[in-house]
Amino acid sequence: MSKQSAGVFIAFEGGDGAGKSTQAARLAAVLEGRGFKVLRTREPGGTPVGEKLRSLVLDHGNGEIDARTEALMFAASRAAHAAQVIRPALQRGDVVLTDRYIDSSVAYQGAGRNLGKDAVQSLNEWATAGLQPDLTVLLDVDPELGRRRRTAGDTAEDRLESEADEFHIRIRDAFLELASSRPDSYLVLPAHLPVDDLAAQILQRVEALIDPAADRPLPAARRASAGGGGA
Repeated sequence: MSKQSAGVFIAFEGGDGAGKSTQAARLAAVLEGRGFKVLRTREPGGTPVGEKLRSLVLDHGNGEIDARTEALMFAASRAAHAAQVIRPALQRGDVVLTDRYIDSSVAYQGAGRNLGKDAVQSLNEWATAGLQPDLTVLLDVDPELGRRRRTAGDTAEDRLESEADEFHIRIRDAFLELASSRPDSYLVLPAHLPVDDLAAQILQRVEALIDPAADRPLPAARRASAGGGGA
């Protein structure tokens, strides 16, 4: 494969403990070895203001954060992330790999916090000016397995990770519903598979996406941005 001329946007989604960061790192290493410029980033975060919001919304000890405030904090971080990091990288022709994107808010705040998936989706589409991934890799993790993985080491669970199992079950169901609504835009894999098997399946799907021989137009949201739009 040769270096791409148009950027590619890939989001990694799934419940806590699914292995998103591991798979994003594996994919980045392979693509960089083949000459691609890869940007790895995460949400909430990715910008100075985003990292501050990440600490406020995920760390314990910041006082009460009600569900709507939580949703708005994630959306604010994502707005900065899309405008300041993701869009410029795509315009440079980079492959952008993000650990979480809009689907996480739809699942965690829309379903987990019962704010309504459509309402949270609309908020985040506005925040990002409609920027959507070319591919979403959903690592489907059983909530019990996810908790075992999260608590296996010395790192304490954050505010969302420490929520009850029922919360994480609603999140899992919401992720799967999102994937079923647009199957062509998702790669859904069971997170319990061996790391190497997951990496191989993800790479195979991404290779088809970034094949320079494929005539792949920019997504509508990206075309709008290239024409002068923006977050």
